[in-house]
Amino acid sequence: MENIQLQLNAQPKVIDLFAGAGGLSLGAARAGFTVSAAVELDKFAIDSHTKNFPYVTHLDSDIAKLGGNVLLMRAGLKKGELDGLIGGPPCQGFSTMGKRQLDDSRNDLFGHFMRLVNETQPAFFLAENVPGILNEKYDGIRKAAFARLPKRYVTLEPITVKANCYGAPTTRTRIFFFGYDPSKMAGMEVADFMPGSNIELTMVREALHGLPKDILSNWKADIDKGWGRTQIEKQSTFLNKATNAVPIGVGNDLALEIYMEKKIVSGCIGTIHSPEVEKRYAELGYGEQDVISKAIKLNPTGFCPTLRAGTGSDKGSFQAVRPIHYLRPRVITPREAARLQGFPDWFLLHSTKWHSFRQIGNSVSPIVSEKLLRVIINKLAG
Repeated sequence: MENIQLQLNAQPKVIDLFAGAGGLSLGAARAGFTVSAAVELDKFAIDSHTKNFPYVTHLDSDIAKLGGNVLLMRAGLKKGELDGLIGGPPCQGFSTMGKRQLDDSRNDLFGHFMRLVNETQPAFFLAENVPGILNEKYDGIRKAAFARLPKRYVTLEPITVKANCYGAPTTRTRIFFFGYDPSKMAGMEVADFMPGSNIELTMVREALHGLPKDILSNWKADIDKGWGRTQIEKQSTFLNKATNAVPIGVGNDLALEIYMEKKIVSGCIGTIHSPEVEKRYAELGYGEQDVISKAIKLNPTGFCPTLRAGTGSDKGSFQAVRPIHYLRPRVITPREAARLQGFPDWFLLHSTKWHSFRQIGNSVSPIVSEKLLRVIINKLAG
């Protein structure tokens, strides 16, 4: 444990705001950063993050009420020691799937992210959001947020990232805002973040390779029925990330042990469908949508559409529509959703469908975040 801490101390440091289950945190750790602290108000998400990132300091704090000095202190850092502030401020207020209200209180959190950049003075910041944030109706919100940044920071134009172009199996498209202190980093351009020509595209069939296909509807959240055995029979860049690539200090001890020794994964939780629903699902062609549930049948030679998070308890606790498996007449399991989002098999998922799907749907693909943060870490001044 002491050796792990020494290695973590030697790496560049980031703090993850609005951390969720840890899509950005995992990408940062794989890129070579140490996540010194993670801030998340949702008690179920921070529980998942804590279990998968045992060496991270966790704060269940309201970002709007959190000061930069307190944040640095809790992370064990002094001003000037933070390399990066990363995070995905809640996007529901900007999403085309929502009501897109200007007075949505969640819109203010984008500004608080930039306030904390000003108060912590990192070498860089990386903030993720939905494409809707670029709508002209939010020009004032963005302008006010960026006005909070130190004047010496260089801020790039918004970076549009389509996850499948970076090797993830999903077409999920997000906007990343990046800025940096030129005294601490080499000059950067939007072009630096574009996917290279050597990216291996990952289709649905490969993304789900080796996961249990036959899931009983009564498989629920317990150690005997919520876990399933994998059988990987091929190799690829994606599957190597899905089965290995465990960063130092990351991973739940129990989940890692069970996976590495027995190849058993969490999140194989079933969903009860009536015979009529199963019949409708079985008759759908690839890419077709069920007229009643609105679920889309996955195309094995295509990409998964954007996985939705559903709503929290404050908005009615509605489950998002989940895709239908391309070989079985059922919606996908949380573990299959995790693969499609780019999470590895050893990553411990929440024990319930609702929270695990919400956390996966709200997350940044670790495949995307790793590629972006690798570009950044290579530009940090030594």
